[in-house]
Amino acid sequence: MAEDNFIDYIKINCRSGHGGAGSVHFHRDRNTAKGGPDGGDGGRGGHIILRGDRNKWTLLHLRYRKHVISDNGVAGSANNSTGADGEDIILDVPLGTIARDVETGHLDCEILDHGQEKVLLEGGKGGQGNTNFKSATQQTPRFAQTGIPGQEAWKILELKVLADVGLVGFPNAGKSTLLSVLSAAKPKIGAYPFTTLKPNLGIVSYRENLSFVMADIPGIIEGANEGRGLGLRFLRHIERNSVLLFMLPCDTDDLIKTYETLEGELRAYNPELLDKPRVVAITKCDMIDQELQKLISKELPKIWNSVFISAISQTGLTELKDALWTALQTNEVN
Repeated sequence: MAEDNFIDYIKINCRSGHGGAGSVHFHRDRNTAKGGPDGGDGGRGGHIILRGDRNKWTLLHLRYRKHVISDNGVAGSANNSTGADGEDIILDVPLGTIARDVETGHLDCEILDHGQEKVLLEGGKGGQGNTNFKSATQQTPRFAQTGIPGQEAWKILELKVLADVGLVGFPNAGKSTLLSVLSAAKPKIGAYPFTTLKPNLGIVSYRENLSFVMADIPGIIEGANEGRGLGLRFLRHIERNSVLLFMLPCDTDDLIKTYETLEGELRAYNPELLDKPRVVAITKCDMIDQELQKLISKELPKIWNSVFISAISQTGLTELKDALWTALQTNEVN
């Protein structure tokens, strides 16, 4: 997917439909000159609904739709006929989409399942016709309710990528290269920081026709949890990943400090991220020989679930996929 086509944040103005007015009407026919009230109720205004669609990966189709307006309900009519409801507007969104109110920041809903529907704004209720106000003391009510107005609000739709494995690392750690080698995804790759500005997804084939989804999250920088380098927009995608793959280049001056810095950014953004299973990949190992690799390995903490890999020479990739698959199964059990 081209980066320009991946839209994960939009702001739209939504307005649900007004309820239709109730009818003031009295029954009349060739045999009845002055019949009783028979005014019908007004129809409900149209809702604005979000619906999950597993076939969508971006909010691009809503990018230029700045105003979403539902139809009003139809007024009631004679013979106790209820007016038609206003047509609902259904917005199909990718799984992992959340909706927030612009003014309050309140989380309205989140869409996680295919076909799941959530009413973003309810249409106004239709007014009652004069039939409903007939009583023993008031047999000819000459009034009815007006419909309840619809709602209007600015909403933010924000996509948090759903993936089995999320790649976590500083810019130029080799995340895009790894994704391009393990899957059919074609992310932009360059020998400079911030080549990736939008998440990329790829399906990684595993043993016995199994597979899992991997997400290349744009590189984190120190201070990302405070919004530096668009950090908040990067970090939110990690929330939806089942397993985190920390990627540390082998030529890093201090692997442990780099790992702790990444861990600290995740903790500051959302401490719950550290509860996810983790695998550590020491990348770009085509740059070092076996002897140096052994020396580095001895310095790594024993608790790290670490694998030495090279996407360029494609070494260690089978071991990496085994480690990730094991972590995914552990996460499912927990």
